[in-house]
Amino acid sequence: MKTTRLPRKATVLLAGLVLAALAGCGSADKGPAEALGTKGPARPAKAVPAVPPGLAGMPPLLDPHDVYAADRPNKLSPVVKDFPSRVYVPNTNSNTVSVIDPATYQVIDTIPVGVQPQHVVPSWDLKTLWVNNNRGHTLTPINPATGEAGKPVEVHDPYNLYFTPNGKYAVVMASMDKELVFRDPHTMDRVKTVPVTCYGVNHADFSADGRYFIVSCEFSGELLKVDTEKMEVIGQQKLPFEGAMPQDVKVSPDGKTFYVADMMAHGMWVLSGDKFETPKLLPTGKGCHGLYVSRDSKEMYVSNRGEGTISVFDFPKNKLTKKWELPDGGSPDMGGVSADGKVLWLSGRYNSEVYAIDTVTGEQLARIPVGGGPHGLAVYPQPGRYSLGHTGIFR
Repeated sequence: MKTTRLPRKATVLLAGLVLAALAGCGSADKGPAEALGTKGPARPAKAVPAVPPGLAGMPPLLDPHDVYAADRPNKLSPVVKDFPSRVYVPNTNSNTVSVIDPATYQVIDTIPVGVQPQHVVPSWDLKTLWVNNNRGHTLTPINPATGEAGKPVEVHDPYNLYFTPNGKYAVVMASMDKELVFRDPHTMDRVKTVPVTCYGVNHADFSADGRYFIVSCEFSGELLKVDTEKMEVIGQQKLPFEGAMPQDVKVSPDGKTFYVADMMAHGMWVLSGDKFETPKLLPTGKGCHGLYVSRDSKEMYVSNRGEGTISVFDFPKNKLTKKWELPDGGSPDMGGVSADGKVLWLSGRYNSEVYAIDTVTGEQLARIPVGGGPHGLAVYPQPGRYSLGHTGIFR
């Protein structure tokens, strides 16, 4: 078969046309390509799906600039609106829960629970209060509609309890076991155990998008950053203070800053959760311990257990603005804010008492005797759509 060769000039011209055509197929990052021989644009590149704004299944924030927007005064969920207003106080040395009527400042019931109850924790769906019996290795459910305790559930080393923002898992802070244990939020069956290398995991709070949470390790002075969906530790750091003992953790209303109380550094560590950089210390008072946000998201109440005071941090001003002293001293520890936002309730850890404090004036409204070693009391019900755990972190 006879082959016809093209003249050299024709070959060069054809090659040029091929290269020109190929050049029209450039990547999208160089701008829209034009079809050969036309002035019009090529077909637009296929759209890339946007990254979801938060953890899958998490209810969206009511206000992207305020994670506490659902916690306004008396804005109770239909789930809890008919529950009687009570203050539930776990007494670690008495193995009981004292129940206070906030209207009368009187103890109206004492519920026997397991050994060494540490915190009373509202469930994600708001229907149950879980008493963390740390050394009894059980959780005692309390029905907040009736105040009655149910059958204890076996859970090993439940020092504290949290819930992922989508309600998919409960997260047990197994302090002595050195574990974060992800469990079914209803049955408490174990789903995944995450061993940690720090000592004394105890408190936490979640990022605004729910994709991670920051955990304090009390006995080794460390912080962890945990991926919520993967259930993995993705960051760990030692606090820059010899003998640090981090306690409560809270995220700022805008979701950008985490605050970590430290009872030995006598102040709050301040850091970006996203960057997880070395934090800076903001001194508040001796034995800095609990952190509670006001109903208008403007202030945070900081209990200083070692000196019987409460510091008030102003979020917009980014500074401490007040310090309230308890008359006759005391040991203000853990607690919460009343549904109307007018009263701060705190346990007196070493004084077998509970304090009711006016959130405007700082005046002590009541000092109520309870059992021995009162710790993580829960004010219930509180505003919010769902609970992230501890003594009541609501979104």
